[in-house]
Amino acid sequence: MATGWGSILRDEQLEEMARQAVDRALAEGVLLRTSQEPSSSDVVSYAPFTLFPSLVPSALLEQAYAVQMDFNMLVDAVSQNAAFLEQTLSSTIKRDNFTARLFDIHKQVLKEGIAQTVFLGLNRSDYMFQRNADGSAALKQIEINTISASFGGLASRTPAVHRHVLNVLSKTKEAAKILSNNPSKGLALGIAKAWELYGSANALVLLIAQEKERNIFDQRAIENELLARNIHVIRRRFEDVSEKGSLDQDRRLFMDGQEVAVVYFRDGYMPSQYSPQNWEARLLLERSRAVKCPDIATQLAGTKKVQQELSRMGILEMLLPGQPEIVARLRATFAGLYSLDMGEEGDLAIAEALAAPSQFVLKPQREGGGNNLYGEEMVQALERLKESEERASYILMEKIEPEPFGNCLLRPGSPVRVVQCISELGIFGVYVRQGKTLVMNKHVGHLLRTKAMEHADGGVAAGVAVLDNPYPV
Repeated sequence: MATGWGSILRDEQLEEMARQAVDRALAEGVLLRTSQEPSSSDVVSYAPFTLFPSLVPSALLEQAYAVQMDFNMLVDAVSQNAAFLEQTLSSTIKRDNFTARLFDIHKQVLKEGIAQTVFLGLNRSDYMFQRNADGSAALKQIEINTISASFGGLASRTPAVHRHVLNVLSKTKEAAKILSNNPSKGLALGIAKAWELYGSANALVLLIAQEKERNIFDQRAIENELLARNIHVIRRRFEDVSEKGSLDQDRRLFMDGQEVAVVYFRDGYMPSQYSPQNWEARLLLERSRAVKCPDIATQLAGTKKVQQELSRMGILEMLLPGQPEIVARLRATFAGLYSLDMGEEGDLAIAEALAAPSQFVLKPQREGGGNNLYGEEMVQALERLKESEERASYILMEKIEPEPFGNCLLRPGSPVRVVQCISELGIFGVYVRQGKTLVMNKHVGHLLRTKAMEHADGGVAAGVAVLDNPYPV
């Protein structure tokens, strides 16, 4: 892959360019609340971003887009296959309390009978570019986020910033190559379709929000798109749902006396986000007729354990029968994934990882970034876990080794300097199903996040990666 902006990166005017870029980012609305005041918009800051767009091979960008509708179908198929979910997660739920609590709600809802008839998936499939021995690059999936997939709003604001930087440098041809991108519009389209199919003109969209939400402007972008379609959104916490939420005899959901058509979760993906009261609220929401994004089965479909099982031979064929082209496209993006369940297979995987720790990553069943273990930390964890059943709550994954490149990561209060970086590409997917019929299935945009080489793990919200744009080459 070409190195990119080499000559400009050696320019003594980097600091002046950074100032221009930051001012443009603020003007465009590339914003976060501050860590000091996460509940207030009185003082805000720019969301960290790269000074220049990062080079991405066009062929891999196209491949990632082309396979997104396949991943939408796969997630939807997994969510409807209760037997597969139960079998896959059986060892995990014995050892991972959070997954077990989610699974309990899933079982309760199945037992009572699912009241929901319309299903909505807003997901983001994340990839890195594996450097092959011959110097070429291959697209490899890191994970798929099926709950609270973020940065669709801010990602639609950053192309203008990078075009501005390149225009300031009189690189107008290059500026024109930066792709337009508006995931928030597409995500809102999915919510709007689900709202419409729910069929109650006065019903609202309920966004489940965190008390302290730095990333509010990302969420507002979707809210504003919905309001432009005359669909009203109310923001409430789990606590509010347990105090003021109720179901009528038809299991329609009401919040403060108003009917709710769609529940959009931007909370509820980490154990720390649940008190006993919050678990009760989640159960109430799941039992309702309202369209949940995601419903509990779709959240479970996004677990690392399910990802690992999907890579097993024959599983894709079982979930997507008679669709060999789709199976081939999906499988081409899979990295090596290994079960750590008790038994010979798990023992073998642990032995391989201990023999070559630089080639593996240890992943728990967690979302939100900053949870994975690498190198010496991974070795210590595996030594501790190898004789324990607790190991079943983790999976092992082949470590992707992308080609590093230089860029400047702009962060409030940090000096402007060129560092070696790697990128992660996310593609946003939207699908809506009514009963057994898929009525919408599309890709709606991308997110490129870039981090310094020394940071193994973590997304933008976790404070490690920064927002970026692909520059197709």
